[in-house]
Amino acid sequence: MNRAARPARASARPLWALQTPEGVALSFAIPPGGERVAAFVIDILLMVAIFVVLTILLLVTGIAAQGSALGGGSVLLVLWVLGGFFLRFFWFTLFECGARGATPGKRRQGIRVASRSGGPLTPAMIVARNMLREIEIFLPIAMLSYRASQGLADTAMAFAGIGWTGVFLLFPLFNKQRLRIGDVIAGTIVVQVPRPVLAPDLAADLAIGAGPAGTAQFSFTDAQLDVYGIYELQRLETVLRGARPQIPGRPRKDDDPVVIVGKAVRAKLGLPSAGDDLALLQAYYAALKARLERSVVMGRRKVDKFDGA
Repeated sequence: MNRAARPARASARPLWALQTPEGVALSFAIPPGGERVAAFVIDILLMVAIFVVLTILLLVTGIAAQGSALGGGSVLLVLWVLGGFFLRFFWFTLFECGARGATPGKRRQGIRVASRSGGPLTPAMIVARNMLREIEIFLPIAMLSYRASQGLADTAMAFAGIGWTGVFLLFPLFNKQRLRIGDVIAGTIVVQVPRPVLAPDLAADLAIGAGPAGTAQFSFTDAQLDVYGIYELQRLETVLRGARPQIPGRPRKDDDPVVIVGKAVRAKLGLPSAGDDLALLQAYYAALKARLERSVVMGRRKVDKFDGA
């Protein structure tokens, strides 16, 4: 194995393939455990910061002092316990019920929650997976914290709590899709968010002097450039991206998109035949794109060839 092949194989991530109800086949990368842990830590830190701010507000407004006076600190403890539960539950639930299906931590790591069936992510799924998180992580931690505060925690209980949490935390390592127990029950999965990759600017490649030979010989009047709009520009770009260079000595077939579109453009602009129309279409694309961009800057937007006719 050469050195160049090692990074590619090391960076390869397992894929999760599905077929949507519409019959579309999709595949998503499964994020490694480190990214999910980092996302969870970010969310916990944000919740702790919010909880600290709320506690300071309670102290400033005097509610905490009144609770301590009435119940010897028990009222304040109840407020903290309930506040912590509602904060972490609604934090994960509300964010994951959104259109992005991700908490701030997940968005920072580029991951999100999805439905394993390929359908929409329902609130019932989100509630189920987050209720299980309480049993997986927060319940044993809360039990140990309470018993320790009362002086009743012992070594056996500590090991039991750590073992309980450890089993649930390590469960994703033993399945290919990295599912939590909550994901198994709720029918959800955490996937990598596909990052859109922009195609290179076609107009930059087709600029005068940078395109194929013969492109610089074409020039167009303002009236010829005003014939088409943004819609036609996009369709022309699709044709040009899929166009193949002409083989010397072999003319293009009549059903070639370059021939069809070139004939239509020449007829619309009143231009004579120029042999292979690829250079003509490339030059016209670059000139039309530049003119439409200038028009948008000036506040005029031509949607298609019928706009303003």
